[in-house]
Amino acid sequence: MNNRSAVFIASLDSGHVHYLEELESLAKENDIPVICREAQGLIKFFLTMHKPRRILEIGTAIGFSALLMSEYAPKDCEIITIERDEARIKAAESNFLKHGKTKQISLLSGDALGIIKGLTEPFDFIFMDAAKGQYLNLLSDILKLLNPGGILITDNVLQDGDILESRYAITRRDRTIHGRMRDFLYEIKHCETLCTEILDIGDGVAVSYKLSSST
Repeated sequence: MNNRSAVFIASLDSGHVHYLEELESLAKENDIPVICREAQGLIKFFLTMHKPRRILEIGTAIGFSALLMSEYAPKDCEIITIERDEARIKAAESNFLKHGKTKQISLLSGDALGIIKGLTEPFDFIFMDAAKGQYLNLLSDILKLLNPGGILITDNVLQDGDILESRYAITRRDRTIHGRMRDFLYEIKHCETLCTEILDIGDGVAVSYKLSSST
């Protein structure tokens, strides 16, 4: 999407409840990453349409996206979010408490790879916004947890455009993550149990639908 189109579409955005606007501004002022407005709109759309009862988020940060989802998912929806950074865990827990969301949102602290293997109940909607180099490692366990008919949204899949480049055009230190992301995108596009589209919004968003015929 070109910049003029993005700016025009953003100008039509209806915004959020007041506390989300404040939290997003605070995050940007402190260089804390939050999902871009285009990705926020996409999540709002799918939550409104899909009406999930259980949501899994991988990568809590300060809790903005979990709080966003709590506002647009059904009120009885359960949200489980995973984060390993201690400072961000404290910030997220404080935000969940401040905005009265502790009954709806549960934060699990630790490494996502280990935590996900211990989860058994399935989810209707999964949002992955964690360390990009781990996406491929997480995929098989995520697919086991995603209900048939469920939605997986994966953020930051185009790596600021670097994913388009040859690995030899990428700095040596970034080649491993570049290769892993390319492998991840190939897997979700060729997985027999998923129907996936990759959208050029923000830093790239992949939207995957788990086919009802999957086991």
